Amino acid sequence: MPKKSSKKEKYSTSESDSSDSSDNSVKLLEKLTKERIRLAEEKKKRKEYIKSTETLEEKRIRRLLKKQRKERSRKERMGWDNEYLHYTNSDNPFGDGNLLSTFVWQKKLSKEGLKGVSQEEIEDINRMKQEENKRELEKVKKRRLERELERQKREEETQMLQRSKEAAQFEEWERQEDKFHLEQARLRSHIRIQDGRAKPIDLLAKYISAEEEVDAVEMHEPYTYLNGLQIKDLEDLVEDIKVYKELERGKNLDYWNDITVIVEDELQKLRKLEKNTFDSGLNRREGIHQSVANDVTSVFKGKTAAQLAALEKNIENKINGKADGIDIGYWESLLSQLKAHMARARLRDRHQESLKRKLQVLKAEQSISTINSNEAQSSEIQNTSTSEDTQPGPSQDNEKGDGDVEQNPEDVVNTWLNECFHAYQAGGYSPKFLTPDEIEPGTIVVMEEDDNKRLEFARLQVVGKGKKVENVITKEELMLQKEARKGMDADEAQFSVEQSLDSQVYLWSDKYRPRKPRYFNRVHTGFEWNKYNQTHYDMDNPPPKIVQGYKFNIFYPDLITKNTTPEYYLSPCPDNKEFAILRFHAGPPYEDIAFKIVNREWEYSYKRGFRCQFHNNIFQLWFHFKRYRYRR
Repeated sequence: MPKKSSKKEKYSTSESDSSDSSDNSVKLLEKLTKERIRLAEEKKKRKEYIKSTETLEEKRIRRLLKKQRKERSRKERMGWDNEYLHYTNSDNPFGDGNLLSTFVWQKKLSKEGLKGVSQEEIEDINRMKQEENKRELEKVKKRRLERELERQKREEETQMLQRSKEAAQFEEWERQEDKFHLEQARLRSHIRIQDGRAKPIDLLAKYISAEEEVDAVEMHEPYTYLNGLQIKDLEDLVEDIKVYKELERGKNLDYWNDITVIVEDELQKLRKLEKNTFDSGLNRREGIHQSVANDVTSVFKGKTAAQLAALEKNIENKINGKADGIDIGYWESLLSQLKAHMARARLRDRHQESLKRKLQVLKAEQSISTINSNEAQSSEIQNTSTSEDTQPGPSQDNEKGDGDVEQNPEDVVNTWLNECFHAYQAGGYSPKFLTPDEIEPGTIVVMEEDDNKRLEFARLQVVGKGKKVENVITKEELMLQKEARKGMDADEAQFSVEQSLDSQVYLWSDKYRPRKPRYFNRVHTGFEWNKYNQTHYDMDNPPPKIVQGYKFNIFYPDLITKNTTPEYYLSPCPDNKEFAILRFHAGPPYEDIAFKIVNREWEYSYKRGFRCQFHNNIFQLWFHFKRYRYRR
């Protein structure tokens, strides 16, 4: 206890000391301020007393001293040191009697016509000039501010334009990315369908893509693909449909929405079955008893989308009317089930419309859009057929049924097949003789002798001399081409400018049939940024591309002598020295082959991409041209 009391006493004494010291400092400051004011007043009174009691001479001396002090302070501000501070007009080493006076440019004044003008007028003129300069400076500042504002506005407009361009470019990139992902999803679906492991989303996507193709006909409605699916399959299908809706960007939105409604309805039913909730209590809560559920389903079946929409409107009117004696729970449950049936009806109507449209297109392509348009031809065919066969054919039955408005598609197909059979029996497939007036414009007419000569010449090329390479590409040659295509970038293009050679006679031509080798060549092009092109072009407006190198890949898979390496020979063109002929020689059974290239000096360094090798039956000759750079 005594220790605690001593601590409190120390704390209280320290607080009292600090308060006393602060009071003392405040009192000291007040005292100093009062003393300073008192001294200033005394000095002012003393100065006034001296001024009132001084003589004229003393007054003149006082003013002169004051003027000297001002002049001294002015010189100190101008940077005069102690050596020049004591100079006067009469006492200075420069001999200048006007050292302390202001400099006046007399020649300038005389040139401006101000010679002889008093000092006051010159000062007035200088003052006017200074004011004019100030006004001009203000104008310059104002114009500069206006230019700054205009520049800022231009920069903002440029930024907005750049942002809009970037937004459009980003939107285009996003659209291309979505298109790429959609194509990849369709490709994956196609692969899964081919492998026999198709998912429901694959079949649904195939159905909607088949609507745009005339040859692809889907005979069943799309919701039939949902039969037999489990809860997990339906949940995955809902997520896959969301992905397709996002990638297609609302292209087939109605179709996917209807499929989603049906899938969710099936999913709800399966979940109820899994939880064993189809008891009487639930049915009472749903408003539909189990004994009435089958009757309700039979009411919805067989109705079109328009009829179901009218039924939906009637149910909504009954619910909104809230008349006495109406079971609201029953009608609300009926309305919830009606959505899935409406989605099925819309898909069914869409399926039928698609089949009708494709059938009409097929009829138009096969010229059987209607049977009435071919009555004359069918009657003529029937007369011919009755002369050969007395039994009535299917066409007679069709003639009797011409009055019907709607016909079965199977009857139309049978009629068309019967007409084809009758036309074949009557010789309708034999070509008819046409006069020159009946030939369509642009048709090329070939005489029989010319056609025989052309055929004989083609046979000689393939069988006799073997100058041309067969169009049939073997599997080995395909692999060689695939190997030659590796590493091909955007600056390279396929090169096949072949140079014709003189007729060649080989000693082994009687034993092996000579033929030219296959090849896959590339030409490398690019920009040459020399001083001229750097001055006159930029990246937005680039200069024309020039040839910078070649990559030759000649295929020799069937060489007789595997030990001999193919060779190449370079010779300038006789007609044009800017080009050269590059000739390749390998040996039997291949003829020499030549190409016309640009005649420039090659870069033989392997670091620069030069390659000359014969590997895996491919002779590769890759080279770039030298680049000459100007150096001082």
